[in-house]
Amino acid sequence: MNNVASILLLAFLALTFLQSGYEKIFYWKENVAWLKEHFSKTILKNLVPPALLHLLIVELISGILCVVGAIQLVTNSGREFGFYGAVFSCICLLMMLFGQRLAKDYDGARTIVIYFIPAVMAVFWLN
Repeated sequence: MNNVASILLLAFLALTFLQSGYEKIFYWKENVAWLKEHFSKTILKNLVPPALLHLLIVELISGILCVVGAIQLVTNSGREFGFYGAVFSCICLLMMLFGQRLAKDYDGARTIVIYFIPAVMAVFWLN
């Protein structure tokens, strides 16, 4: 099996985004309340629910594509779904990074960079 590292990265991204999506779906009100406070001094203060919904959709797309991509790598060494899963993961993380920087939460932004590095590695390896 030549794709073990790529499969592990896709599993990491799938777990990250599917779990995050699950949290947003089942704890929507708590997330919205916390984020309204987090973004209260930014231009996003009145856009939290639609922005969170948009982020949720991108997270679910990312997670599903990563799962399908890992399965595709195992079954026939195809890379298309995994590549797009990794790209969507990067887009999702950039969206989060933008929000954290806008809210001046530099520690939160730094944490997102930790996730961004393996996502970019996945894009590179699956390209």
